[in-house]
Amino acid sequence: MAITNINATSHTFFYLLGIPGLEDQHIWISIPFFASYIIALLGNSLLIFIIVTDHSLHEPMYIFLCMLAVLDLGLSTITVPKALTIFWFNYGGISLDGCITQLFFVHLTYIAESGILLVMAFDRYVAICYPLRYTMILTPSVIIKLSMAVYLRSFSAVFPLIFLLKRLSFCKNNLLPHTYCEHIGLAKYACSSIRVNIWYGVFVGLLSVILDFILVVVSYCVILYTIFRIPSRDARHKALQTCGSHICVTFLFFIPGIFTVMVQRFGKQIPPHIHILMANVCMLVPPVMNPIIYGIKTKQIKNRALHLLFQRQR
Repeated sequence: MAITNINATSHTFFYLLGIPGLEDQHIWISIPFFASYIIALLGNSLLIFIIVTDHSLHEPMYIFLCMLAVLDLGLSTITVPKALTIFWFNYGGISLDGCITQLFFVHLTYIAESGILLVMAFDRYVAICYPLRYTMILTPSVIIKLSMAVYLRSFSAVFPLIFLLKRLSFCKNNLLPHTYCEHIGLAKYACSSIRVNIWYGVFVGLLSVILDFILVVVSYCVILYTIFRIPSRDARHKALQTCGSHICVTFLFFIPGIFTVMVQRFGKQIPPHIHILMANVCMLVPPVMNPIIYGIKTKQIKNRALHLLFQRQR
């Protein structure tokens, strides 16, 4: 396979290298990738099926959980199959348009998932702090509006990246040391200034994922304050249980992502393969763990899943 690297022309084809420095371990690395993908597909598909088919679960919390599961399926499918192609067949070829398309959907899905987690925190806030007004506040029309706001925000934030990248000429290199395409990872190989790309990326990150995380933390501070003021110990325990799953899922999503960004910004001495592995953790862990956490901690979902499995065994 001939790989060109000519500075005089703008590249329209790139090669994802996987995890540089660990090429001889790609086959072994593919095992957790493949296992995680299968678990994510099965777990989230089962979660969606249970919520859609069980009318008793057609409540705001479960509707948002179903949306989260759909996004998890998308996030896994956008990134993992291409990574497995690199690990198994040693081929990471991708066109410029294909690379931009992939990174568009990666960032779109990631920001949308962040927004859904914020909406789920709002759902728990209303349920704990205003239980008697819960059904009055989170009406079907409000749920639709919140969902549309999440997806429209994600699309509006990510869509300009297409034009910011298409305006660039890529003459430095066509070898991308990663398992999937991402905005700055591609932009830094441009031969023109990418200052606008960098600042836009920072702006979008601050006004989406970072802002969402801050609002989620604030909402849970209020929720926990309200819970610990409940006089009944059993009522406190029940209220904490309803929030436990979402708190776990939220930390699994936000903490690795924020930690990865901080390491990329300040951990210049850390080997590149560590950066890439950590970036993949952000893509792999939430889709795998979310259905497991909700399946274990949510009684209705756990009972429904066990019922389905028991029926199939009979």
